[in-house]
Amino acid sequence: MLVTTLSVGDSAPDFALTDQHGEIIRLSDLAGSPVVVYFYPKAGTRKCTQQACDFRDNYAALSDAGVTVLGISLDQPRELAIFGEEQRVPYSLLSDSGATAMEWGAWGERPVAGIAGTGVIRSTFIVDATGKLSWVAYDIDPDGHVEELRAKLGI
Repeated sequence: MLVTTLSVGDSAPDFALTDQHGEIIRLSDLAGSPVVVYFYPKAGTRKCTQQACDFRDNYAALSDAGVTVLGISLDQPRELAIFGEEQRVPYSLLSDSGATAMEWGAWGERPVAGIAGTGVIRSTFIVDATGKLSWVAYDIDPDGHVEELRAKLGI
């Protein structure tokens, strides 16, 4: 399996994924305004919940600035619906088979419960209004991450 990382200036790979409400979300349908795409390993785990809630807590400022937020994991839509409801997530949580994570370079070796394994690498991307990547961050730490992202967006 070949996973290639993306860089600033690359075209964002398009996707069509099912959200927590059973709706298909296509990145290309969101062209014309900035989109934050973030990948996280597993809904309901400590750091993934922290990451989702940090986006939730900053959602009003992001949304007011015209930014769409999309969270992507390997969780099934039903799991995402439960997680989204429990955490009051106001943005789309998308279910990926793993192909999108690979295409975006957000897949690879990472420790799982202290054991070497392969899976989703916590990553965040800013897609500009033209569909190009204006910020790429792989293997991020959720602590202070959305604050850094907001600074990159000038929000």
